[in-house]
Amino acid sequence: MVKVGITTTIPVEVLFAAGTVPVDLNNVFINDPAPGELVETAERAGYPRNVCAWIKGIYGAVLRDPELRRVVAVTQGDCSNTHALMETLEFEGIEVIPFAYPYDRDRKLLEAQIERLMEHFGVGWPEVKAAKARLDAVRAKVQEIDRLTYGADKVSGEENHYYQVCCSDFQGDVEAYAHRVDTFLAEVKERPPRPVRLRLGYIGVPPIFTDLYTYLEERGARVVYNETQRQFAMPYATPDLVEQYLLYTYPYGIFYRLKDITREIERRRIAGVIHYAQSFCFRQIEDLIVRRVLKVPVLTIEGDRPGPLDARTRVRVDAFLEMLG
Repeated sequence: MVKVGITTTIPVEVLFAAGTVPVDLNNVFINDPAPGELVETAERAGYPRNVCAWIKGIYGAVLRDPELRRVVAVTQGDCSNTHALMETLEFEGIEVIPFAYPYDRDRKLLEAQIERLMEHFGVGWPEVKAAKARLDAVRAKVQEIDRLTYGADKVSGEENHYYQVCCSDFQGDVEAYAHRVDTFLAEVKERPPRPVRLRLGYIGVPPIFTDLYTYLEERGARVVYNETQRQFAMPYATPDLVEQYLLYTYPYGIFYRLKDITREIERRRIAGVIHYAQSFCFRQIEDLIVRRVLKVPVLTIEGDRPGPLDARTRVRVDAFLEMLG
């Protein structure tokens, strides 16, 4: 089967309907045994030091895999550096297929983008709707993992992060991933509740730090809300594919996201929020709005390259937890 890379979550139903294997390049990068080497690949090719490591990691991941010859790149609604990433990949002979989320959440524009993607992969609405039904069945199980995180104290913040973030591409195999989710749910339901002293929210893109969740748990805190990862799991009960990707908050700006964040903070009884900002990302600017809108304490942390928390960030996290506790 043909692999198709994706730079962030897209209407992946189209790719599954076409019989291709979607590959979330972010997950490939961050789960690599040596992700720093993928960043260095991009820098040796000429990528500047002050460019987001996720972009450089994606570039390195694509060039390393000879089976990845096509990439769907989100040109609007994600990283502004994706345009240059597309050009450098095209220069290396990779076919790049653009996809754009309309800034104003216009239904007609989004539907046109989805249909353009369908046309490119040679599938129609019947096949795409059938794929959506398959994926929604798995998403419902992942939503149960989320519920067991904040409602039953049985799932860790890292487990919550992992199973939701994998819904961007279902690890390329829906049935195999569904089996892994079923196995995990069966194990979790036998666990006794493990309450923690502090319930936290995590907002922003998934962390490039490799040990954030375990560090928090060791100090009596747990992330019971992973904002963007939860969005990857499409927590909306709608049969309408276009509506599903209109409700999906990540591509549509900070104000739409904050409505969901505020609602979940209250529903999950969250004491404080960690706002992760990737180095050299335009989303760092949004932090000033986040701090003015949210009614709970906010700690903003910044990460650059993949690896464990640095000493300075650990000190700031410790002080934040002490202040909350």
